[in-house]
Formats: sequence, C-alpha cells, structure tokens
Amino acid sequence: MISPDLLQFLYELSQNNNRDWFEKNKKRYEATVKKPFEQFVATLITRLQTIEPGFQIQPKDCIHRIYRDTRFSADKTPYKTHVSAVFTTKGKQTMMEPGYYFHLEFGNLMLGGGAYFLEKDPLYKVRKTIAQDLDAFREVVQDPAFVQHFGGIQGEKNKVLPPEFKELARQEPLLANKQFYFMAEQDPEICLRSDFADYVFDYFTAGKRLNDYFRKALNSTI
Repeated sequence: MISPDLLQFLYELSQNNNRDWFEKNKKRYEATVKKPFEQFVATLITRLQTIEPGFQIQPKDCIHRIYRDTRFSADKTPYKTHVSAVFTTKGKQTMMEPGYYFHLEFGNLMLGGGAYFLEKDPLYKVRKTIAQDLDAFREVVQDPAFVQHFGGIQGEKNKVLPPEFKELARQEPLLANKQFYFMAEQDPEICLRSDFADYVFDYFTAGKRLNDYFRKALNSTI
C-alpha cells in the first residue's frame, strides 16, 4: 500500500520545495503519495473502529493537507515534506480530544497520541484527576504495553503551577506538564512492511488506555 516511491517523492520534495517542481510532479504526487496514503488511512480507520467505535470518520477528516500555511511563518516553503493524519471522533475538527497521530517523512516515522492541545480548563481537569489519585494515574502510565511502545509521557512543562498542585508535583513531576502526549520515532522503512497497518494499530492500541484515562478526566465535573 505504501511503496518506496512514496518515500522517494517526499525526499525529492524536501530537496525541491517550490511550486514549479511540485506542479511538474503533481500527477506523480497524486499517484504515489496522495491516493496510497488515503487508502492506508482508510485501513487504519477500519482497524481503529474495532477499539474506538465512536470514530465514524473518513480519510479526508483525518489527513492534513500537504500545502503549508505560510502567512505567519518565516519559513515560506509552500509544501510539507511529510504525510500525517490525526484520529479522533471527528478527525482534524476535534484535535482537542485525546486521540492518535501518524506522521511519515523520508527520514522519520512517528506514531503517537494523547492529550496534546489542552487549554486552561481542560488542563486543570487533567491535573485535578491525577492529583486525586496518583496511584491510578501511575498504573496507567506504567502499563507494560504502553512503556514498551512509547516509553512514557512527553510534553512541555509549566514553570509555575497553581498552588494546589505545587507540593504534589514533587511526588509526580508529570503534574507540571501542559501537554500529555506519547510518541515513538522509528525507521521510516518500516512502512514498507506488508503488515504495516497492523504494526501501527498495535502501537495505537498500546496508547488507548491512556487516551481513555484523559477522556474520562476531560468529561469529569471537577
């Protein structure tokens, strides 16, 4: 489904990130990148629906456009040099939800998920849930399958915490996080495996328990 041609195209794009080159190679992009990736994402959605029945989505709901928004960026290169997709109940429309993320470029494969976009109130709910039962949180974070696949939770930290969490953060430093995501970076050549969809699904499955924990926290009435 994903072929060496897809990785080769992304490499060449990284070396020729301009509109003239892309327009000359647009048919090639459609045939070797866009359509195969849509088919792959459709397969992933089908797999995910076995553990996330609420994900009633289509590939177009999940896949990020290859065109970069350069309006507010110093980097004016017009195209992304990777393909990526986000999987939540409504895909890109609900990226505030805990979900799963896929990213593939010539030099890297990233598989992950978690609660990445947390505004003030949702972040407070997550921290409050953790603080109320540290043992329950640690049990999920230390789940053997999760640790094997992702190592642990990542995310930027706040230098200043609300007073109610300061003391407890000495026991559980993850309370200082303002993002709670997990990510595994791997050799992109793995995407050429015949069982690659199953491989990715195995990683997503390892992150489901943590996503469930964050969903419960965000839906709480704390």
